[in-house]
Amino acid sequence: MRIKLDENLPIGLVPALTELGHAVDTVREEGLTGQDDAAVWSAAQKDRRFFVTQDLDFADARRYAPGTHTGILVLRLHEGDIHALSERVLTLFTTEPVETWAGCLVVATDRKVRVRSS
Repeated sequence: MRIKLDENLPIGLVPALTELGHAVDTVREEGLTGQDDAAVWSAAQKDRRFFVTQDLDFADARRYAPGTHTGILVLRLHEGDIHALSERVLTLFTTEPVETWAGCLVVATDRKVRVRSS
């Protein structure tokens, strides 16, 4: 899977997800840190990357309707520290059928995963 990590996610996820076979780039690497959502979203879509973020603005299914993009994973964790985020993302990418999330809006909490497809 081609993935773009938002600036609010640990950079340590890049090698871990790459080791799982994913092609990963980041908002930081592209010099998009601090840019508005539209610029970040445009870059993710231009590169046809599944976007992973903590930014709740991307959980709006009316604005980011499933089937109209390459896919979004929004993380909503109780503990938002680097360790908890890394652990949850890696758990999702090793235990869930992430390959079926293309074009979907996915919201993951500490215990649940909701997948909205077109």
